[in-house]
Amino acid sequence: MSQLGDDELTLILNWVTDPKDRQSFSEVCKQWLRVEGLNRSSIRLLEPEHLLRVLPRFPNLLQFEASKSIADSDLELIARFCPKIEVIDLNSKTPRKISDKFDEALLFDDFGNDGLCALAHGCPKLRKVSIRRRKNVGNFGIVSLVDLSHNLTYLDLGFCSLVSDPTLDAIGSSNSIMVLGLQGCSLITDRGLKFLANGSCSKTMKRLNLAGCDRITDFGVSNLQNMCGLVELNLAECGPKITDSGVVSIAAIRSLKRLNLSWLINVTNQTVVALAENCRKLEMLDLTGCELGTQHPCSPYGRP
Repeated sequence: MSQLGDDELTLILNWVTDPKDRQSFSEVCKQWLRVEGLNRSSIRLLEPEHLLRVLPRFPNLLQFEASKSIADSDLELIARFCPKIEVIDLNSKTPRKISDKFDEALLFDDFGNDGLCALAHGCPKLRKVSIRRRKNVGNFGIVSLVDLSHNLTYLDLGFCSLVSDPTLDAIGSSNSIMVLGLQGCSLITDRGLKFLANGSCSKTMKRLNLAGCDRITDFGVSNLQNMCGLVELNLAECGPKITDSGVVSIAAIRSLKRLNLSWLINVTNQTVVALAENCRKLEMLDLTGCELGTQHPCSPYGRP
């Protein structure tokens, strides 16, 4: 076995798919450890403090995942050692129960704009980025990411509480983003939606999640009709400032298949009728909590 070269070992390793078996492979000797590292395409980091020790082994990583607090310096290491990364999932964990309170002290150790900028400069092949609930991430870091990641098609910023309209201005100029998650980004206003609807991304966007963005109004929502290729839109819990006036305009998006209007208390049957008449591809319409919208039969959906 000692006479096997790296190429032969790589061919053998390609047949090993079980993670435990690959781990056993890497423990045979130093050569096998090195070959396994060179062929590793994804990693889920459980303990960030070990990053410097393990990361140099995996220069060909394509996917990286970490849900715990991770520092700017850690993201700088990723950018330095793993320039080929395409998918990065840094979604912060949600508490499992009420007693599991979010530790505010972790905010001081968690990454922010500096770390995100390092990724943007060091990992030019990024195409999918998820950073939900990262409270230190603001406009500067995300704008850098969007401007430098020309292959970026998926961006989830859910509950990043510092995200506001300047981020949407940058995203609006993107020619690649197809999926955008802005759930719980409560600083976003109509101005930001206008950036999205009037920018280059209006031609590429397929899925848009604005749930819980309660500063937006009918004016901002009406601009979304310019996103002619949109397939899925989530406006759940966006507040009482969204009424039929804004949502009826969405019926102009003929490509819509999934629409969530739950808990928009000022949406009525006027919206439902408009959607039924114009959005023939609609497969799912969530009207949970729209009391005014469910008082009468929605007869348009019953027509052949």
